[in-house]
This record gives sequence, C-alpha cells and structure tokens, in this order.
Amino acid sequence: MERATFGGGCFWCVEAAFKELDGVESVTSGYAGGHTDDPTYKEVCSGQTGHAEVVQLEYDPDVIAYEDLLEVFFTIHDPTTKDREGPDVGSQYRSAIYAHDDTQLETAEAFAAELEEEGLYEGIVTEIEPLETFYEAEEHHQDYFEKNPNDAYCTMHAAPKVEKVREKFAAKPD
Repeated sequence: MERATFGGGCFWCVEAAFKELDGVESVTSGYAGGHTDDPTYKEVCSGQTGHAEVVQLEYDPDVIAYEDLLEVFFTIHDPTTKDREGPDVGSQYRSAIYAHDDTQLETAEAFAAELEEEGLYEGIVTEIEPLETFYEAEEHHQDYFEKNPNDAYCTMHAAPKVEKVREKFAAKPD
C-alpha cells in the first residue's frame, strides 16, 4: 500500500469522490500544510493555523496508479481558484498536493505542467509540496457523505463530485 494526500476544497467532498475508486483502500479526512500542532476543525476553519482540509488515501499501486489519482483530483475540483472551491472560501480550502516522496512530488509537478501545456487549465494554483505532517480530523468528519447523504451541503456539492467520478472513472480500462 502507498499513501497520497490531496486538498481540493471541503474534505467531505474530496473524501466521497476518492472512495469510489477501485484500488483506494481507505480515505481519511484531515489537515496538512499548517504550522499548528494537532489542530481542531474550528481552529483550521479560523484560517489561523495555515492548514488545508485534505484527504489521505491508502491505495494499491498495482490497481490504481498515482497518475490516475492525480487525474481524478484535477477533475473533481477547480485548481485555478486560489483559496476557494465552490461556496467554500478561505486558505483551508486551497488546492494542494502533499507528496509523500520525491517521486510523487516530481510526478505531480509534471502532471500539473502538462495540464497547463495542453490548455486544459489556465493558471493552476495548486500547491505541490512535500507532506510534513498529516493530522486526522475529528471522527464526525470521517465518512461524512456516507453517513449524511441527505445533508443539504452533501447533496449540492459532494454528490455531483461522486457522480462525476462514477461516470468518468468507474469503467476505466485496465
């Protein structure tokens, strides 16, 4: 198993989308990229800790490649808006890739550059940097969409991302 860590807005939405993928064994919501030890959700939402809401995946690279995870990541959020995803505004909602090693770092940088070169996105603002520390979010944030599918936020924002992943990635050829 390998790990990957992504921030693309509210972690409820990102978590729900990645859980749809074959080869992704677990998805944990949390915080990364900040300067406060073991922050709480309330502290992160204040914007004072420097953390982004992120998800950390455990995945089987024999089933799904890191590049495939990057493709999904860039598909389910807007990597061109700084500190914003949909209705969520603030540095905690920034687009970010936290690499677990040099290979992930180089792969993510090259992938983002290629998207720009191909004209798929203009002005990608996704931060790509080494992961220093991942802090797991509080229990009630884990599996939020699964536990609260009728929550208004989930139906308006998480459900469309899940549906996009199902439509675009569910039948990926081997």
